[in-house]
Amino acid sequence: MNNFGFFHKLGIKYPIIQGGMAWISDSSLAAAVSNAGGIGMIAAANAPLEYVRQEIRKAKELTDKPFGVNIMLLSENAEEIAGMVCEEGIKVLTTGAGSPGKYLKMWKEYGITVIPVVASVALARRMEKEGADAVIAEGGESGGHVGELTTMALLPQVIDAVDIPVIAAGGIGDGRGIAAAFMIGASGVQVGTRFLVAKECTVHQNYKDRVLKAKDIDTVVTGRPTGHPVRVLRNKLTRQYEELEKAGASLEELEKLGAGALRKAAKDGDIDSGSVMAGQIAGLVKKEQTCQEIIEEMFEQVRERLTALDYAGIVE
Repeated sequence: MNNFGFFHKLGIKYPIIQGGMAWISDSSLAAAVSNAGGIGMIAAANAPLEYVRQEIRKAKELTDKPFGVNIMLLSENAEEIAGMVCEEGIKVLTTGAGSPGKYLKMWKEYGITVIPVVASVALARRMEKEGADAVIAEGGESGGHVGELTTMALLPQVIDAVDIPVIAAGGIGDGRGIAAAFMIGASGVQVGTRFLVAKECTVHQNYKDRVLKAKDIDTVVTGRPTGHPVRVLRNKLTRQYEELEKAGASLEELEKLGAGALRKAAKDGDIDSGSVMAGQIAGLVKKEQTCQEIIEEMFEQVRERLTALDYAGIVE
């Protein structure tokens, strides 16, 4: 379903959601994206309940625009977070790592728009059946936890399968990618990696610099044997992980190596032994900008692409 009005109903100028990146997507980044006309997201991940609550309240001080929270449903405190966002008046939620089904009735009672991330047609259909307002079809090009299908393969199949708005994610870092998603029929996009280097993003500068220096082939997916594959930038940690995988290491050994690795990179700046999550689009990201500059530049590029099609006589 092509529904550009979905974002307008939410009071959003541009049809773009900032990805909920654990240990990265905080009040500073979320508020800046919302002030720039998108939907900023605070990532709850495995963070303590009161930390997430504080970040929500900080964001309210920084913006009067809509922003949301991303909930990782496999988190130990997911149920607490699910209730707290109602108390705090959050109006938009994105979810991942599980089904939000058991919380949907409660969230709907509080007028919350629920947008699960999906990596397959079957999951998209299930989310629609359970009452999701829209879905984010995320391809394996994205950073962090990934599925197998690419965005360009997954997106049109999900659009054909459901009647709710579909938002594209994975491998989108500029206006050309956004225009391509619109041509397929997406109602909007979710962008993560490009916002990693936003000036308002509080991730460690070492992390930003690593993304800015990334080449097209610098990402790798680790963790497939654990059932939780993750796309990251190559470093000492990924080499150790790959060696353990080849040696047939147990799931416990692999999970122990990755425990706390994202926080180590994002907060401590250890980009050798930490997990530097980033999408394949990292090689396209070459400069730090404000969120306002990033969003306005991307949508100016969208207008240029669509105008070029018009001049070519492809669209009227």
